[in-house]
Amino acid sequence: QVQLVESGGGLVQAGGSLRLSCAASGSIFSSSNMGWYRQAPGKQRELVASITSSGNINDSDSVKGRFTISRDNAKNTVYLQMNSLKLEDTAVYYCNAAQYDGSTWYSHWGQGTQVTVFS
Repeated sequence: QVQLVESGGGLVQAGGSLRLSCAASGSIFSSSNMGWYRQAPGKQRELVASITSSGNINDSDSVKGRFTISRDNAKNTVYLQMNSLKLEDTAVYYCNAAQYDGSTWYSHWGQGTQVTVFS
């Protein structure tokens, strides 16, 4: 059973910072592509940033220069450092782990953590 547990969400004033963490159980972490997604009320879930097992990073245009994804394979943890937060960053943030067994992709999700940015 794969478990992803997010933490670090909360209330923050616009312009402030938060760091989200996602701890993964089991032995999947080092071989998984990890990602952070978010879903605002009434909107579809969207990719915020991802990092492959080899460390290649992809992030959305809306967070470039403000958010940084990183991973610590020794701690089975992926992070999302969020700086210069904006009101529109308010959403539930979800951690995702994607594994490929040679023929099929498997996707695992955390329970989500709320980030609320206020003015």
